[in-house]
Amino acid sequence: MVKHIGIVAVSPEGSAICYRAIGRRVSEIEDPRRRPLVSLHNRPFSHYVAALERGDWPGIADMLRQSAAVLAHAGAEFCILPDNVAHHALPMAEGGSPVPWLNMIDLTADAVQSNGCRRIGLIGTKYVTYGSTYQTVLGLRGMHLLVPPQEEADFIDRVIFNEAVHGRVKRESRARVLVSVRNLAERGCDGLILGATEAPLMLALEESPLPVFDPVELLAEAAIRHALSGAAQGTTR
Repeated sequence: MVKHIGIVAVSPEGSAICYRAIGRRVSEIEDPRRRPLVSLHNRPFSHYVAALERGDWPGIADMLRQSAAVLAHAGAEFCILPDNVAHHALPMAEGGSPVPWLNMIDLTADAVQSNGCRRIGLIGTKYVTYGSTYQTVLGLRGMHLLVPPQEEADFIDRVIFNEAVHGRVKRESRARVLVSVRNLAERGCDGLILGATEAPLMLALEESPLPVFDPVELLAEAAIRHALSGAAQGTTR
């Protein structure tokens, strides 16, 4: 049977990007009986931001777990989390979760490794840039992660929280983000991870001098594959 997808939302704009990405893929499935149901649950974004500022990762994990419980009650058979920062708390959230989760960070690392990249650039919030969200998983696979210098990274963080999460990014902000990406290319990066769900609002993919790995797009693709993994046996003729 086709599995019901649950989306655990953190930022409204980022979660909407993921929902649309899944929706596009669902609409491409010819047989309506094989189109998975998708449910989304969110808590106020401000609750997550406050917990981040306190460094309260157990609190973030608890909120993720609560959303998973709501989604499971609605029929979801697995959950996805289209948020880079909150993935740091996912191992804690999985404990006691009523349904399994797909891990967006692992999916991204798989894609980067499959493409043979060795030096990877990363842009995102300061929690991702200076944290271990991608650093650990890529390092264990023998890949080297490069991030923008502090002044540029702090600017990108401000753009994400002051503009992108509200669904709008100024032209001058996009231009400065592109400069940061070009600098990563000049430092020898052979790929770029968009470490913020809203990053596509800040960087046009066709302008990037580096091959781009968009974790949310990879997660959406994996969610559809997982949802359809048992569909062949369950489809009636």
